[in-house]
Amino acid sequence: MKPVFSIPIRVYYEDTDAGKVVYYANYIKFMERARTEWLRALGFEQDELLRRDGILFAVRSAKLDFLKPARFNDLLQATVQIHQCGNASITFNQQIRRDDLSLCEGEVKVACIDAASFSPRPIPEYIKTRLVKGDMS
Repeated sequence: MKPVFSIPIRVYYEDTDAGKVVYYANYIKFMERARTEWLRALGFEQDELLRRDGILFAVRSAKLDFLKPARFNDLLQATVQIHQCGNASITFNQQIRRDDLSLCEGEVKVACIDAASFSPRPIPEYIKTRLVKGDMS
């Protein structure tokens, strides 16, 4: 079984609509934060990857299922799990959970792109090895 990474996210008033329910687009932001923190836990800072390797990771596609509402002041968990790692892309399974209840589930495909040309580029091997292994040390 592939490792699951998770971060806590508190729902702030600014995350909600007039009914104090999390606005749907914010689930995408929560998932983005989780992927950023997952990369950081693996030892990769996105600004350093840009500077050293000239690469960016950009969302190629996202499919989300909204199952239950999150509300103002809820403490959530945003999870990240690699579903598939290709040559120039990674597909993630992600969830936003409250306790044991899944509120939003998504499949997010992220492409590795050349920062100068914005064209697809293979994920550098030293990065890919660590991503697939899930080594947080």
